Amino acid sequence: MTTYAVLQCTWWLLLGVLLIGLAVMVGMDMGVGTILRYVGRNDIERRVAMNAVGPHWDGNQVWFVLGGGAVFAAFPLIYATAFSGFYVVMLLLLWSMIMRPLGFEYRSKLPSAAWRNAWDWALFISGLVPMIVFGAAFGNLFLGVPFHFSWNLTSEYTGSFFALLNPFAVLCGLLSAAMSVFMGAVTLMNRTTDAIYQRARTLARFAPAAAIVLFALGSVWVSHLEAYTLVSAPAPGVPQTPLQQTVAVNGSWLVHFRQNPVLWLVPVLGFAGLAAAWLAVQKHRPLLAWWLGALAWIGVIGTAGTALFPFLLPSSITPSQSLTVWNASSSQLTLTWMLGFALVFVPLVLWYTSWAFYVMRGKVHAEHVAADDHAY
Repeated sequence: MTTYAVLQCTWWLLLGVLLIGLAVMVGMDMGVGTILRYVGRNDIERRVAMNAVGPHWDGNQVWFVLGGGAVFAAFPLIYATAFSGFYVVMLLLLWSMIMRPLGFEYRSKLPSAAWRNAWDWALFISGLVPMIVFGAAFGNLFLGVPFHFSWNLTSEYTGSFFALLNPFAVLCGLLSAAMSVFMGAVTLMNRTTDAIYQRARTLARFAPAAAIVLFALGSVWVSHLEAYTLVSAPAPGVPQTPLQQTVAVNGSWLVHFRQNPVLWLVPVLGFAGLAAAWLAVQKHRPLLAWWLGALAWIGVIGTAGTALFPFLLPSSITPSQSLTVWNASSSQLTLTWMLGFALVFVPLVLWYTSWAFYVMRGKVHAEHVAADDHAY
């Protein structure tokens, strides 16, 4: 395998790492927003829940920035095609996410119950919608996206917004939301007490069970879908475009698992992580449950990535113009420079995130929130 091909595979793996970081860290904050109105039955309880993630939610957005930046720099053709084709979806995602900082910053500025109630609903929407969109995006990759290229590699998207909300994509979106709710619930178990803790524990017991069922249904569904097969193309690591390959839609998305049985450990990690996380919640071990939930995310996203490889954005209109790891990446020089930056900044992000959680550890109490003018 050439150096260029190794770099392309390395960036495929790094993209997976960044997506997992996004799912775990941002999904945790969004999970708290999704369950805010359930775990908090009055104003002070909701403020406690908000302050449980208050020191971290904005810092966790770096995973969203890193993920988008990685796609832009390492796979620019994916960035250009997806962001233009999914324009309405991206706007929905951005509008919903814009509501999150506004909700955190403005909710407690006025004492009006109507004012605060409106921002509570805004936090619910901005927590639930992005996670459903996140999961639905993965679901649509297995079905193919309606786009094609002209002779000069200008992408043309021919689908509609509502076509993206097909049953399989919705199922994937619900799986994403369930796992986000779990991460948010165990976070509140770690950081709160009394009634909020008990309500969060109730959700933390339900969410992984729902996620196991949804993951199992999705896995069976995928096994019956026709998959994309790369019939002919330039060799990996050779500069190429989507106009130089032939793709057939006649295979199985499980082919990699059947050819390499060790890869079955990836979906097993997803199921085992969720099951073990449920047991940890039963034993009142929320910190362990959080880490097991992160492992479950690795298993779920890893399963999708393994099944799709080398495809990144399959085309349902012209399958032979599907985007893969080989034809959608940047040059070898760009990938090399980006890898150098990633080796510096990703560990730095992990370090300061860990430091922030260590410094801000401990329980959030209602009396402390009520007495602090700077609390959310």
